[in-house]
Amino acid sequence: MDTKNSVLRTKFFDRMCHWTMVACFFLVAMSGLSWFFPSLNWLGNVLGTPQTARILHPFLGTVVFLLLVVMFFRFVHHNLLVKTDTIWFRHVVDVLMNRHEKKLRVGKYNAGQKLLFWGIMSLISVLFFTGIVIWRAYFAVFFPIPVIRFALLAHAMTGLGLILLVVGHIYMGLWVRGSITGMLTGYVSRAWARQHHDRWYDEDVNPAPDTPVKHH
Repeated sequence: MDTKNSVLRTKFFDRMCHWTMVACFFLVAMSGLSWFFPSLNWLGNVLGTPQTARILHPFLGTVVFLLLVVMFFRFVHHNLLVKTDTIWFRHVVDVLMNRHEKKLRVGKYNAGQKLLFWGIMSLISVLFFTGIVIWRAYFAVFFPIPVIRFALLAHAMTGLGLILLVVGHIYMGLWVRGSITGMLTGYVSRAWARQHHDRWYDEDVNPAPDTPVKHH
């Protein structure tokens, strides 16, 4: 790793949380889709038999929720909207067209990533609590049938919404060259940091001598 021209963006612990969560979410999403769409019934095979899938689905979903709780507390301070985020919103078309002539004063995460962060955290919370209600082996007995029916509907709709957000997240990672490598190795190039997250680069990566460095 060329540390002279690279900068650590994501620590090892955070990357392990992220990729463990990704693996568990993939299994949960595939099994969930297999029940929601009969034509996708074969997706449930990722967890073995249908019976095994129904047993493992809620446990893996709980792991996803707990890992996202950990990531929430580690990343929430980077994902609070600030005044300079309005610059990103005003130039969102340029961002989508991959034009980077203007300085957007983007911190460690841009405004779009922040909205995605809050969307994912909100939906996973709904999924967890509705999942508790419909978890027949342990908790469903404590809830009346109408509540369980509503929770089933909310769980299914929220699950589809979360899958769509994750697909968008994957697309953005592939669209911005260097993002996937950064999440695998933890490092991004200094040029990447300057181009996509200029305020983060100026304040944290390469601050002026009299600028206090923020610790993460």
